[in-house]
Amino acid sequence: MKEYQLIQNTVHFVKKTLLEAEGGHDWFHIERVYNTANLILKNERADQLVVKLSALLHDIADPKFHDGDETLGPKMTQEFLRGQNTSEDTIDHVVKIIQHMSFKNSLDKNQGTFTSKEMEIVQDADRLDAIGAIGIARAFNYGGFKNRALYDPGMPPNPNMTKEEYKTSNAPTINHFYEKLLLLKDGMHTETGKRIAQERHQFMLEYLEQFYKEWNGRE
Repeated sequence: MKEYQLIQNTVHFVKKTLLEAEGGHDWFHIERVYNTANLILKNERADQLVVKLSALLHDIADPKFHDGDETLGPKMTQEFLRGQNTSEDTIDHVVKIIQHMSFKNSLDKNQGTFTSKEMEIVQDADRLDAIGAIGIARAFNYGGFKNRALYDPGMPPNPNMTKEEYKTSNAPTINHFYEKLLLLKDGMHTETGKRIAQERHQFMLEYLEQFYKEWNGRE
């Protein structure tokens, strides 16, 4: 199958699968990550097909919407790509990226290590969508989805959580800035990712400053 047709089939599969997804993890999130990954690819040497497929399929079954099941996404990806007659080497690489790229997995000291230039590109693209203006919108959208408080001054953030603590946390959305979003800038791998992250990180800092000013009734 030609690459163009495989990508189109993958887009159709992802759109259909995520039709009822939560607003921060829906098709539009996937589309933004895909577009950003393609932007990063312009300045990186990598397997473009692996990057594109991984960007499209990375959240096909986000564990937090599937009772914490971290095997479902890789399984669905493998089954879909095999049905498209994709090479086993490509399938294996895409599945490994999906298994290892999430932020919560970086908190697991027992997690097996895997990295590749392709994973770095997709990971940067995904994390860029978690910061800046859209990152803020996604954080509060998910917080509302989980009925979490906006902010609680009596509940300080914990930026040193384990993977299990992160997965089970019900902390206010503002805490999420300190527990994940503000940590992402320094974890970027590519030059394009680092450059874009700087601006979006600064925007979040300015947002938090304004948030606290309004929360405390200051001018």
